[in-house]
Amino acid sequence: MSTRRPLYGWLVSEAVSITGTRVSMIALPWFVLTTTGSPGKTGLVALAEMLPMVLLKVLGGPIIDRVGPRRVSITCDLLSVLVVGSIPLMYQAGHLSFPGLLLLVAMAGALRGPGDGAKHALVPALVERAGVPMERATGLGSTVERGASMLGAIVAGGLISVIGPANALLVDAGSFLVSAAVLAWATVGMGPAPREQGAAEPPYRRQLAEGWRFLRGDRVLLGIAVMVALTNFLDIAWTTVLVPVWAKEYGGGAAAIGLLFAVFGGASVAGALCAAAWGERMPRYRTYLLAFLVTGLPRFAVMAFDVSIWWVLAISVAGGFASGFLNPILGAVMYERIPVRLVGRVTSLTTAMCFALMPLGGLLGGVLVSGWGLTAAMLATGAAYFVVTMAPAFDPRWREMDDRPVPARTGRVPEDAH
Repeated sequence: MSTRRPLYGWLVSEAVSITGTRVSMIALPWFVLTTTGSPGKTGLVALAEMLPMVLLKVLGGPIIDRVGPRRVSITCDLLSVLVVGSIPLMYQAGHLSFPGLLLLVAMAGALRGPGDGAKHALVPALVERAGVPMERATGLGSTVERGASMLGAIVAGGLISVIGPANALLVDAGSFLVSAAVLAWATVGMGPAPREQGAAEPPYRRQLAEGWRFLRGDRVLLGIAVMVALTNFLDIAWTTVLVPVWAKEYGGGAAAIGLLFAVFGGASVAGALCAAAWGERMPRYRTYLLAFLVTGLPRFAVMAFDVSIWWVLAISVAGGFASGFLNPILGAVMYERIPVRLVGRVTSLTTAMCFALMPLGGLLGGVLVSGWGLTAAMLATGAAYFVVTMAPAFDPRWREMDDRPVPARTGRVPEDAH
């Protein structure tokens, strides 16, 4: 088997999976809203998916380390085909009640939690087999994520208008099947790491606690998880409330929203590609600070006032490009600091923390705009973003981001090895 086939196969599998997920993220709320006419029920469905996803991300870590990330990822994708595909099929048959929809959506979220965690836990083994720098793999992964997210939004809009939101969910179900097939083919022979002969499997609860103790004891990893949780919280407020209100108040409308996100997303893809190409040679700590300086406060500040759309788009290009460097850097730091035997547990815990506050982001945006108005809400959110992302400048421990491991941990082949 080609040493890089598993890595490239994983990237293709991720691209398919993320594209399908983005279709579902748009089609499912629209399906609920158009069939029930209730914004409250639409929000309840979103909550029904998010809560089990976050919970199972936490609880699934020890299972990933026991069974192996490849097996968990493929199994969750195959089960998701059945669960997600059941929604449109039951609706078309006239057997889909709202409680039944909530149950299916909760099951889909419960499968997505460990499934996504398992895909992330595969990265160190893929990097080692491919013999590439960690920044190359995380940069390519970030490029795929951002590019597939853009593609998924475009595909969702076309599918919903042509075949309807229910049938669009069938495309999401099909994407899970393709993702599982590609990953199974590309990573054949990559089983879980063998245990020492005669070593007993620790109890599940002890394994779960061990992952948490390691995360809590690593100040940099824990700091990254907390920082990303807070920035995700603020980003959701920006995307779901602040940007739509900005477009309405300053006359851009829905077209301006689509243009803004397309420009920001396209620039972030370019940034992630640059990170994949040159990230290995860049100072991580300074790049982190500079990237967040560019992608954080400026976009909030420029949108707080009635300025030309061209100024907003210019800031979006710069901010999107800078944001493309962040995930490759943070991902490389996290993977390199986690021992192989704990990677499933610790990555699941960190991603769960990163997702935990996201359901509350829209609520924050609504409260701020309703109470203070758009300008104050934008500036307050931007100031909070600045404080959260620049706090590492005053903590010397974060400089450990620049500590790169020995070649064996990054998957690089030493220059004198042939």
